[in-house]
Amino acid sequence: MFEFLVTTSKGLDELLAKEISALCPQLSVKTKPGQVLFSGEIEHAYKICLWSRLANRVLLKVAEGHVDVADDVYQITSSVNWTSHFSVDSTFVVDFVGANHCINNTQFGALKIKDAVVDQFNELFESRPSVSKIDPDIRLQGRMWSDKLTVYLDLSGHSLHQRHYRVKTGLAPVKEHIACAMLVRSGWTQNKALPLLDPMCGAGTIAIEAALMAANIAPALKRKDWGFTRWLQHDATLWQSLVTDAESKIVESTSAICASDIDHGVVAIAKENADAAGVFSAIEFNTIDACKVTPPKGQAPGYIVSNPPYGERLSEITALLPLFQAWGANLKEQFKGWNLSLLTSNRDLLRSMKMFANKEYKLMNGKLECQLVNFALDEKNCVTREVSLSNNDFANRLTKNLKRLSKWLKTENTNCYRIYDADLPEYNVAIDRYGDWLVVQEYAAPKDVPAAKAKRRLHEVIVALPDCVDVPSEQIIMKVRAQQKGKSQYEKVSQTQKTVEVYENGAKFKLNLTDYLDTGLFLDHRITRQLVQQRVKDKDVLNLFAYTGSVSVHAAIGKAKSVTTVDMSNTYVDWAKENFALNNLKGPYEFIQADCLTWLDRHNKQYDFIFIDPPSFSNSKRMDTTWDVQRDHLALLSNAVRCLRPGGEIMFSNNLRQFKLDEEGVGKLGLSIENFTQKTLPEDFKRNPKIHGCWVFTLNV
Repeated sequence: MFEFLVTTSKGLDELLAKEISALCPQLSVKTKPGQVLFSGEIEHAYKICLWSRLANRVLLKVAEGHVDVADDVYQITSSVNWTSHFSVDSTFVVDFVGANHCINNTQFGALKIKDAVVDQFNELFESRPSVSKIDPDIRLQGRMWSDKLTVYLDLSGHSLHQRHYRVKTGLAPVKEHIACAMLVRSGWTQNKALPLLDPMCGAGTIAIEAALMAANIAPALKRKDWGFTRWLQHDATLWQSLVTDAESKIVESTSAICASDIDHGVVAIAKENADAAGVFSAIEFNTIDACKVTPPKGQAPGYIVSNPPYGERLSEITALLPLFQAWGANLKEQFKGWNLSLLTSNRDLLRSMKMFANKEYKLMNGKLECQLVNFALDEKNCVTREVSLSNNDFANRLTKNLKRLSKWLKTENTNCYRIYDADLPEYNVAIDRYGDWLVVQEYAAPKDVPAAKAKRRLHEVIVALPDCVDVPSEQIIMKVRAQQKGKSQYEKVSQTQKTVEVYENGAKFKLNLTDYLDTGLFLDHRITRQLVQQRVKDKDVLNLFAYTGSVSVHAAIGKAKSVTTVDMSNTYVDWAKENFALNNLKGPYEFIQADCLTWLDRHNKQYDFIFIDPPSFSNSKRMDTTWDVQRDHLALLSNAVRCLRPGGEIMFSNNLRQFKLDEEGVGKLGLSIENFTQKTLPEDFKRNPKIHGCWVFTLNV
């Protein structure tokens, strides 16, 4: 009798135990998370290698012991007569899983096992087997749990989930053994006479595994490379008899299996894989949008089993929401009486389908924690159901905000404004409206908030927004906002280039909603820009740290005598020029790409009005020095005063929440001070009075 360990993905161990018991009824098995253990003969291990649709590896225990010091790993491994397992001419590799107080690195653990093996061969033959990570003859595995080490010989070689037929893969393919688990959990394997449909088939894995099941084809029947092939105790005769027996048990499939996808190229891949698996004729393939799929004609209601997109990135979630909503509507209309099983790592996407689940299973698909969710498309689920937002705190707060802002907007000349700004701590996002688009910025969650909880709250926001604001999901853009320093302020975060045109107080602006962290217009400075427009007629205006030139545009619209726009970024200087062109502004307007600090230090031209809105911090390589607005603002103002005519004004602002103006120092520069912060705070930002600070300094005559 031997002792074996069979591995699988977490969440499938109970299914695997049932499968092994069905294959080998005489065995007594026990389970651990992702593992099934039993004592048996080599025949049992061979049978599991050949027939298991759920296992990853079949491991034969060769040694076990307690590890108190690192050298114990070496001693435990040395207790094995390795020459009875493989020869000095063999190649091998060691995998290692787990750790304890003295083996805290898997590479170190694997090295100890390797050393013990090669030292034994060297002592006996003055020669040693070679280590090879590519197609080794023998694969060993050390598994550490607490203070116990178990050394195994891997009989499977490559993981059993890697079937022979995977010629090509699509995006995010489901692993073969996961596909089998989905089919079992769905209930189809108990009702193979009923049709099976995968409307988002990708590489075709679910349909192919179903066809193999329907024809009773052992999943590893065509596999040629095994971990036991060059094992010295391998019983080739026994193995061949099991293969011959498996070949005799193949039957002709009578199951109706359909697979489809919207992507013609992906369907072509699925067909290639099905052909390699020998089940091409058992599957009907189609190229069609899942939202337009209809049941196969002449068939009773059956099972839909699929692995739809998960939406792991924020941008993907908003793009997928309308897809899932439309798909859910089609399922309710076309597939009444069917059973639906979907694998997802994003449960909220499935909630957007507005159906009640009757069973959920947790499992791991690779490194992703997923849920397999079963729905019965019965009378209860096949009704058009509006989402109730009455119990959603976020939706309730957003609705109140919109009602309050609707009165204010009637007096405003703008179509871009903030509708929500982390009003509720648990929904830590800012939401801005730009015409018919929404931009949602997720603030980094506090360290004490679990990542899973923060993600769930964010998904609640995404799901609620389309109904609350009446903006389609595809016109909602997601971003993650974090403190930006140095050149990161200017770096692209996307290549989507979704641009829109907005207006405010007689000015028009081109915004990029996707490619940068900021869109090109700071909404909290709407009143600030309006004040500039009202104060600069017939004046020479200098706009430092100009960004996309929005203040410069307002100055030009306000009939400034001249406008000079300075920014470090070529991108933003060009953007400013585009905004001028959009407003048909032509005149004495100068655009300069330069480090504002260095440029101002060397500049002597005089201006009547200087606008300064610097970053809080910067360590950009394009600057001669680092910048800290709290530390350096007085030096900046001192240089600006040199370029200011008597009686001229400096409008100075920044968004550092803890900023404290050096009033004494400003006074010594000959400037009188007027705090404009409250005057420049728009209605849509009044919840956060520290969003920015703004002052007007006048040079005394």
